[in-house]
Amino acid sequence: MFETGGLNHVTIFVRDLKRSLEFYTEILRMKIIHEGDDYAYLESGTTWFCISQKPFEKGKYEQIGVNHISLTVASEDFDKAVAHLRENHVPIVRDPVIRGKGKTVNFLDPDGLQWEFHTSNLAERMTVIDEMERKKRA
Repeated sequence: MFETGGLNHVTIFVRDLKRSLEFYTEILRMKIIHEGDDYAYLESGTTWFCISQKPFEKGKYEQIGVNHISLTVASEDFDKAVAHLRENHVPIVRDPVIRGKGKTVNFLDPDGLQWEFHTSNLAERMTVIDEMERKKRA
């Protein structure tokens, strides 16, 4: 058996990153934690939000709005969680992968909303991303 450890983050796809960041930071008073060319991670209390303006591929990630909801799962429970999804015939839309210092798997609920199990917190992941971006610039 496994348990989720609460909300990890929410990813929201937007049409205009600049406009959205102004809204989330100035109106909702969220704090920018990390910013890339087409995305930003914001913090509100203990909850993280990824605001992303990505070029859309036809038929893939076309919607504007919530892209996925991520729940934290302990590293030692990750394989059990994935097995539980498979045993219950839950559609997995992105197989387990290592991202940053943790593992993730993305799956759909009965209404097609995408969920994710994630084993690391975003602060750890941002450290890895920052290091990768520094190496690219060097």
